[in-house]
Amino acid sequence: MTKKSKDLLVGYLFLAPALLLFLVFIAEPVIASLILSFTKYNVITPSKFIGLDNFKAFFEDDRLGLVYWNTLKFVLILTPLHVVLGLLLALAVQRKIAKGLKYFYRTVFYFPVLATSAAVATAWSFMFNKEFGILNYFLSLFGIEGIPWMQSPNWVYLAVAIYSFWKFIGNAFLYYFIGLQNIPETLYEAAEIDGAGKLQRFMNITLPMLSPMLFFVLVTTLIGTTQIFDEPYLITGGGPGDASRSVNMYIYEIAFQKHQMGYASTVSISLFLAILAITALQFGFSKKWVSYDQE
Repeated sequence: MTKKSKDLLVGYLFLAPALLLFLVFIAEPVIASLILSFTKYNVITPSKFIGLDNFKAFFEDDRLGLVYWNTLKFVLILTPLHVVLGLLLALAVQRKIAKGLKYFYRTVFYFPVLATSAAVATAWSFMFNKEFGILNYFLSLFGIEGIPWMQSPNWVYLAVAIYSFWKFIGNAFLYYFIGLQNIPETLYEAAEIDGAGKLQRFMNITLPMLSPMLFFVLVTTLIGTTQIFDEPYLITGGGPGDASRSVNMYIYEIAFQKHQMGYASTVSISLFLAILAITALQFGFSKKWVSYDQE
């Protein structure tokens, strides 16, 4: 065996675990969902091929438009919060402060990510309570009385967004913080000698050097918020009515409460295609603003 063949074999061996995980946890479920979408299947009885009936039901489903609209609202609220505020937090911690304080802030901002979702959601549900919640108590000090956080369709999105932001902002913060750590300090020093101000240094050094990480955070945040499930499920249960029910929650309801696995697979395929299209668009536009040349 030639050296080139050995190197190629070693490369394939290194790729094998990742490829296996992709096939088992991504490719196989997608293919299985696609097959199930052409069937009527309730888990108990054998599946029955019904052709395009599930797809016909998909376009006739009145609730589907609402849950997609709800999901879009979550995307529009949460994506800017995570992408922008995560960066601001990282920039604040990256400033010239004591090393011990940096470790402290990193722990504080990332700790909610590690906290158990169910327990944390219970605590937030009490804080959002209209009658005795701590949020309404503090707002009452400023003359704002009794906001129905979880009872009003107008306020429920903000309640879920606040909880989700607190729970997951640590991810964006940590990615940005790591990216900022990798920017050479000599670049800032040279720019400062040349007379560049803070804004100029940020626009001409920080943003270009951090653009790959910005892109990564944007992509993962958009994918994550499009698939949002835990936050509205644990905080509001999708209510009031269907006001905060996301597409993933609707898929869960169809599959595990109504036991319509075929139709649930059809809806999940539509969500998969939506995420695929959004991601493809992001990668297309990224060529205009993401720079991987760090020299």
